[in-house]
Amino acid sequence: MHRIRALLACGVLCLSVWAAHAEPGQPARISAPPMGWSSWNSFSNTIDARIVMQQARAMISTGLKRAGYQYINIDEGWWLGQRDAKGNIVVNRKAWPALAPGEHAGDMANIVRYIHGLGLKAGIYTDAGFNGCSSMYPDIGPKYLHTGSQGHYDQDFLQFARWGFDYVKVDWCGGDEEHLDPSVQYAEIAHAIERAERLTGHKLYFSICEQGTDSPWTWAPHIGGMDADIWRTSRDIVAPIVASSPHANRKASFAHVISNFEEGIHPAAEHTGFYNDPDMLVAGMPGLTAEQDRVHMALWAVSGAPLLIGADLTKLNDATLKTLKNPMMLAIDQDRLGLQAIEVARPGRGLEVWSKRLATPGERAVVLLNRTSSPARIAVQWNDLGLVPSSPVQVTNVWTGKTLGLLRNSYAAAVPANDAIFLLLRGREGGMNRYTPLRSGERHAPETPAGKDAPVRFSGVVSSHRWAAIAITYTNPSASPRYAKLHVNGMVGTWIEFPPTGNRARVVWIQAKLERNSAGNVLAFSARCAPSARISSIEVQ
Repeated sequence: MHRIRALLACGVLCLSVWAAHAEPGQPARISAPPMGWSSWNSFSNTIDARIVMQQARAMISTGLKRAGYQYINIDEGWWLGQRDAKGNIVVNRKAWPALAPGEHAGDMANIVRYIHGLGLKAGIYTDAGFNGCSSMYPDIGPKYLHTGSQGHYDQDFLQFARWGFDYVKVDWCGGDEEHLDPSVQYAEIAHAIERAERLTGHKLYFSICEQGTDSPWTWAPHIGGMDADIWRTSRDIVAPIVASSPHANRKASFAHVISNFEEGIHPAAEHTGFYNDPDMLVAGMPGLTAEQDRVHMALWAVSGAPLLIGADLTKLNDATLKTLKNPMMLAIDQDRLGLQAIEVARPGRGLEVWSKRLATPGERAVVLLNRTSSPARIAVQWNDLGLVPSSPVQVTNVWTGKTLGLLRNSYAAAVPANDAIFLLLRGREGGMNRYTPLRSGERHAPETPAGKDAPVRFSGVVSSHRWAAIAITYTNPSASPRYAKLHVNGMVGTWIEFPPTGNRARVVWIQAKLERNSAGNVLAFSARCAPSARISSIEVQ
């Protein structure tokens, strides 16, 4: 998992630059954001095996599994903070009984086998500190002290892997209470997960839940170093709404949906299988209308956000299920480029145009968002999306699947108050500038000697867009991913993963904020030199 020691690199070279309109090569295979269900929003810390089994069965019966949802994640409350004399986690035997002959009560492997038996994946929860969140903010039951993993990282994550869990969410309530450094603690956890994976041969998807207070998008990709990795960018989107409890009348807030979306936009950090996480979905929960559910899902989809349902799956109505299972929406969220939406226009106060570049050349997912209390006309210009304005663009409504026209230059529509229109556009891709690490007058770059530690620099990089889309062509014939850190104009860098390619060149995509229409932009990729992996070119729009 934590493979930063296996870094991609090349030497320092002079560069030549020319314009090109050829489309970049085939994208590398990267992991998509996770889809599933999590227990916190609807069950708080009252979770047990009965509830988990009920929700897992509902994942099947509602057709959500068939649509692509796969994780059943057990959040806080599964563990009451007790350990045995050897420090092993002790689980309530009544809450987690034996579920099949030969099993023993209190063994969390029981519920994992049940979930796996339905063709689903299982997730678990802990805290980076000594205590967990319910020691400070009990919602339903009593305070559960000592429910964090601090002091037991190796022991606990090895236990999670041996139980068979596929996903682990690590919260930050205890870490925050102790004034710990999240970048340090989560790095220790990443190493513990790596050791657990190595000992068991079982992968653990790593979900960091630092809640955005210390800008995890600036350090979490480096710490995760996994095939896929997510980090929370904001506070909880809703306090739990638990049936038959004092809080049964709570409501989800559309204002919180919009706020969490805003706080989750960090395009420079979302790429190559790393994802910003604006929190669990509240679609289908009390408080939102069917229209607001659709806006919520549209914003999460163009964000490339994890789609983890927080509602009680047994209570979802047909309208909500139709929204959650919309195939065009899901394809946009799971798109193989792994990029996040950028705001391409703000035609008026509270009026926004968001665009997500998709893997098929010329395709964009676009949200026309009206955040005001009055209907408003919002237009999107093909130029702003990097599409050729003079070529016709097919405009499709994501929710209805209806084609709205074959248009040139732009599209405009009246958007209701506090609502959005979700579009899929199919047009002709605009040109890209190609930059290669060549010495002046040479056709091929010399091999870089092993053991050197020097960056690859691309200078004079030009883009007419506020956020440049950058396709990086590379080869990595090794069996493991390589990593390089990108610095744009000397600013704070982001770690990029380069998956194995065999002997073929492949492409990974990133987005970078450049000085618009300036030839002064410099991109530098730095890492330990590895002759078996190299960047051959970048293409920039």
